Amino acid sequence: MKTWNPSSWRDFPIKQQPTYNDLEKLKKVENELSSYPPLIFAGEALSLKNQLADVVNGKAFLLQGGDCAESFTSFNANNIKDLFKVMMQMAVVLTFSGGCPVVKVGRVAGQFAKPRSADFEEINGISLPSYRGDIINDIDFTEKARNPKSKRLLKAYNQSAATMNLLRAFSRGGMADLNSVQSWNLDFVKDNELGSKYEQMADKITEALNFMKACGITSENTAQLNQTNLFTSHEALLLNYEQALTRKDSISGDWYNCAAHMLWIGDRTRDLKDAHIEYFRGIKNPIGCKVGPSMKEDELIQLIDTLNPENEAGRLNLIVRMGANKIEDHFPKLLAKVKKEGKNVLWSSDPMHGNTIKADNGYKTRDFEAVLSEVRKFFQIHRSEGTYAGGIHLEMTGQDVTECTGSTSSAITQEGLASRYNTQCDPRLNADQALELAFMIADTLKEARSEIIV
Repeated sequence: MKTWNPSSWRDFPIKQQPTYNDLEKLKKVENELSSYPPLIFAGEALSLKNQLADVVNGKAFLLQGGDCAESFTSFNANNIKDLFKVMMQMAVVLTFSGGCPVVKVGRVAGQFAKPRSADFEEINGISLPSYRGDIINDIDFTEKARNPKSKRLLKAYNQSAATMNLLRAFSRGGMADLNSVQSWNLDFVKDNELGSKYEQMADKITEALNFMKACGITSENTAQLNQTNLFTSHEALLLNYEQALTRKDSISGDWYNCAAHMLWIGDRTRDLKDAHIEYFRGIKNPIGCKVGPSMKEDELIQLIDTLNPENEAGRLNLIVRMGANKIEDHFPKLLAKVKKEGKNVLWSSDPMHGNTIKADNGYKTRDFEAVLSEVRKFFQIHRSEGTYAGGIHLEMTGQDVTECTGSTSSAITQEGLASRYNTQCDPRLNADQALELAFMIADTLKEARSEIIV
């Protein structure tokens, strides 16, 4: 294997990339971006890796979620705050009801580029380049909008920096205080059965906090009660952007992607001979890789050996995205093979991408029951194999959208999808659906953890 450097990926075949008309301008933008400050530091990425090692060893659970694709036009503080709130809600449900520490990772502050099934989109006989995320082009179906523009890399960086700054403020400035657990309940969630269930749990937490306060343990003197960590992640698809934010750590001499704490490779770009694997093998961040139904057993072992040659716990997160109807046919043999080979990996479930359908009215959607079914089967397969189901990976939002059908708390029908269908790309769970899923996982997680020795 040749010597790695941040640009060595350029010598390899690459998929899912835009075609820029002005390569000289792209190069100038990359050079400018490479002079910008890092968005995260090596020590933060190492801290996340250590926490993910606890997940691998059955001592914690990974909650990873956020937008399918961040938008330039819908960028505002309220949307970021609502995502933060629903992540905190889900985490406290999993911690309190599931009896488990939760590592929180947002699909945020960099989730701009999206893979597409075709390079071009055709409407009414007009063919234009596919929309690939706001970091590349615009969603409007015009030639000007769909033409990739390199300056969008700079706007993506600036929005990511602002987003991360606000998330750090929320995490450290009081919003994460457990005494605020009631205030995390979003207004449109409060008025249903699920909101009541959450408030009942929050009341129990408040009682526990009052007892601890009487014992002298308060949020003023105990950081764990008033602060949290919300790490960031995105699919590292546009490698021009990722390389520009790849920096050498002055202490260890190792290379880190300083655009996010965790990066992942999609199911469409995980070819062992391609550029994305080449780039990922050289950075020291914790990384993920989507595992779809086409993955073969030997191929998976080769991928693990390439991306995690030292077999470090916390380095590699395998994100299973099979579909509710396929996971039982494909996942058990992959899990058994990895277990047999003694590989230290984190297994998490992405129950969204394998369950996408087109509604009768043309909207792309996901049925909540299919999402639940895949998660349940993911846990059941691990239980049968005697391994640990370590995490969940969701496309979700804190907004009251109507993009996924079903759930007891949010009875959205296919006919109702048009009401508040706001996604830039793929359908997301709304806060009701995400919270309902968290309660279900908490019950399953508590049972699963009772069977392992930690």
